[in-house]
Amino acid sequence: MNPPATDRLERQMRFLFEADKLKEVLRRTRLPQSQRAENSAEHSWHIVLMTVILAEHTVPAGVDVMHVMKMLLIHDIVEIDAGDTFGYDTTGHADKRDREVRAADRIFGLLPADQTTEIRALWEEFEAGETAEAKYALAMDRFQAVMVNYLSNGGSWREHHVTADRVIARNQVIEHSSPTLWAYARNLIEDAVAKGHLSPKA
Repeated sequence: MNPPATDRLERQMRFLFEADKLKEVLRRTRLPQSQRAENSAEHSWHIVLMTVILAEHTVPAGVDVMHVMKMLLIHDIVEIDAGDTFGYDTTGHADKRDREVRAADRIFGLLPADQTTEIRALWEEFEAGETAEAKYALAMDRFQAVMVNYLSNGGSWREHHVTADRVIARNQVIEHSSPTLWAYARNLIEDAVAKGHLSPKA
């Protein structure tokens, strides 16, 4: 007979049960093959993988990749309550912070107190975007969206009439962490325009 779970384990499992709901949160980006909506858990997995593969292109060198991975694994969990806010939705961004703070309070609060503090600090660090690790995490978050939209022939850019000038303005933060990756992203954006998958401007 198995011993009963401790209160700590119960709290950890409650959080993990809740986190599984991220698979049901749909983003505006479309998957290249099926054209179905990408979910936030898939997005999180993809950017964590990208973090490992592309770490050599970050500046400054020596960014703590494990720390970045932790941030990216939890950065979108608040979307379970707050929903995914499309990057180019100015109305949705007006109350995004308030919605996500309430979600962070509830969802991270399911964990034992020490882990609540740790996970909440990682989320706040990502949101602030000031450390080298947070800048790299944000770069991966933005770079992945550019890549998926490019691979899906404009995807959510076309669907929501987003123009290249707006894509460039939103994603230029990639350059703060990696000029190399920003140059690559710019090439993708320019090629999308050349192929007619992205309008240059309104």
